[in-house]
Amino acid sequence: MTKESTEAFWQGVAQFNNGEYYACHDTLEALWMDSIEPEKTFYQGILQIAVALYHLGNQNWRGAVTLLGEGINRLRYYQPDYAEIDVDRLITDSWQLLNALQQFSATDLSEFVENLKLNQNQTLSLPKIVKLTDTFD
Repeated sequence: MTKESTEAFWQGVAQFNNGEYYACHDTLEALWMDSIEPEKTFYQGILQIAVALYHLGNQNWRGAVTLLGEGINRLRYYQPDYAEIDVDRLITDSWQLLNALQQFSATDLSEFVENLKLNQNQTLSLPKIVKLTDTFD
């Protein structure tokens, strides 16, 4: 990665972790479009999870479930870590959210989303991208 792309990547990570999923998408999409493998698929996996969380915020159950699954699938090739990111943790957190979403129907989604946003669910939270040197527990 160039210095500019590295800065943009960490900006996208910060946006993701701040719940700015649309901005994260815009930031990382520019990187994704200009990248080559292996970074291209890595960026795409993160993008898909960000867009899934954006859909979740808009209570689009189908979009959230579909893109979570696709993002997880793309990122599994980068386990346990890649580009200083704890990929295992991102996949685990995304997988837990996907499994929980699959237990809800689209009509029950509003309370589920509100509890996640308010961090009222003790066993589940929105996925975060963790840098290997960070400790978010």
